[in-house]
Amino acid sequence: MSTPPPHQLQGQRSTSSFSRNSRISPATGTRTGTATTIGPDGPSGGDGNPSGTGADQSGPGRIRPGRGVWWGIGGALAASAVWAAAVLTVPSLINGDSTSGARSTAGFRVVDDLCATARLTTFGRLYPAPSGTPYHYTTRHRALEEMYCSQYRKKVGGDQDYYTLYLQVQLHHEVDPRPEFDAQRDGLTQRHYQVSPVPGLGDAAYVGYLDDPNGSDPSWHYLTQVLYVRKGGMTCYTSWSASYQDGRGTAPDREQVRTALLSDTRELLHALGGSV
Repeated sequence: MSTPPPHQLQGQRSTSSFSRNSRISPATGTRTGTATTIGPDGPSGGDGNPSGTGADQSGPGRIRPGRGVWWGIGGALAASAVWAAAVLTVPSLINGDSTSGARSTAGFRVVDDLCATARLTTFGRLYPAPSGTPYHYTTRHRALEEMYCSQYRKKVGGDQDYYTLYLQVQLHHEVDPRPEFDAQRDGLTQRHYQVSPVPGLGDAAYVGYLDDPNGSDPSWHYLTQVLYVRKGGMTCYTSWSASYQDGRGTAPDREQVRTALLSDTRELLHALGGSV
């Protein structure tokens, strides 16, 4: 979950890929015998004969298979033995069970409209005037369930300055989210966020803050403050963003926003049935 820019109302996904140029999938080797090679069209000898004997078998004198064939048979038997041992040791290899690293999401429930569930009591006092229609979605899958909400808010109805709020809750049912959760924290640091831990919230939590001046006009500041929380297999992301210009107003109170993030996120997770 990376932080969306203030002008976007969408989440982001991280992707990974494997090389398509490699013929290792992920552990396939090629062994070449002295008289026989195994190629994409089957066994062939040194002269290209698909018989694998290195000679034309249509003649009266057939040549017995070379040592390369016996090496291939021996390798296959050894691989079979290793696979059998792995199946006995790690049954999930054969039954397709990938839940060995999963964390419990007990207590948290999925709702159809995260915006309706998130009361945002503290942010509502800071920015009581909604702007536009909140956007939300919920997706369900046996491996991952996700809820998302984004909305604009203002201090007063006629205010030209608006503040953007994003909320995302994911329930990971088949994987352990801890490695990616920690990687996201390191990613914030690489993007020059000021990151600090939040003790006493979930199993782990941290806040990130970024003041990003406009490249062409440094008097404009784009501010983002995010909160990440993990509890078992549940991960929650809450983000606030705004902008201001030097000489035309004062910067929003950073600590005030941090307090609102913590308070409203706790309130949301309790509304979803979890204990944080």
